[in-house]
Amino acid sequence: MASFSSTAIAGHRRFKLSRRINLVSGAAIIGLLVAIALLSLIWTPLPPAKMQIVHKLQPPLAFGLLGTDQFGRDVLSMLMAGCWNSLSIAITSVVIGGSLGSIAGISAAAIRGPFETLLMRICDVVFALPPILSAMMLGAFLGPGRLTAIAAIAVFMIPVFARVTLATALQAWSRDYVTAARAIGNTRLTISLRHVLPNIISQIIVHGAIQLGLAILTEAGLSFLGLGMAPPAPTWGRMLADAQTYLALAPWLAILPGLAIALTVLGFNMLGDGLRDLLDPREASR
Repeated sequence: MASFSSTAIAGHRRFKLSRRINLVSGAAIIGLLVAIALLSLIWTPLPPAKMQIVHKLQPPLAFGLLGTDQFGRDVLSMLMAGCWNSLSIAITSVVIGGSLGSIAGISAAAIRGPFETLLMRICDVVFALPPILSAMMLGAFLGPGRLTAIAAIAVFMIPVFARVTLATALQAWSRDYVTAARAIGNTRLTISLRHVLPNIISQIIVHGAIQLGLAILTEAGLSFLGLGMAPPAPTWGRMLADAQTYLALAPWLAILPGLAIALTVLGFNMLGDGLRDLLDPREASR
């Protein structure tokens, strides 16, 4: 019995350690990427848009640390500038979509009735239109660019956050502290702001961190299709699109931005898992 107990305790400690590793590793990856993105605003080895045809398709270390593309542009400089463009679009779109979706979800949980039903039907309609298709329609009116990418991703994020917030808010409304607040005459708005929101904000933050990984993938897909930022501003997705023609001749042009996208998505997913374990009391008690 003692052996079984010690084994269970050791397993529990290893499980808690692995959860901390997720949080620390995810935070370290995202922190490094944010630092690179901010650094690119004031310094890159070469101007990202500078063309040097005489040095085109140079492999890594032959000219610059990571080589050059088909126009002789420095790949490292483009990756650094693309980090800022990709992260800024993803974070802005998730903040906008998450804020609007959370407001809608909390409001629906407080009002209920036809408003809740209408919100869910709107969410169903938006879910039927993938972000890529939304961006194509927005592009017809706005033209390709940063605004189009942000709007397309944000529109898709609104129903995602609305559903999650509504579900968690409904659980909060069934708690005893909400019943007590209603008994003393607090309005639904007051209860939503003072009692419901503080108790579900951690779950919204965790969901937002996870959705940032999806936003990075979506932004890369939009840029790949030419619906992201307009040239010559570099983005990881357009670097992948431009590298298609040179896969056999210069594979690093596709490998490097692909690794950057994969690392960023991994970092946000690990950060989201770590935050969930840290902020969710049900996970913390395990």
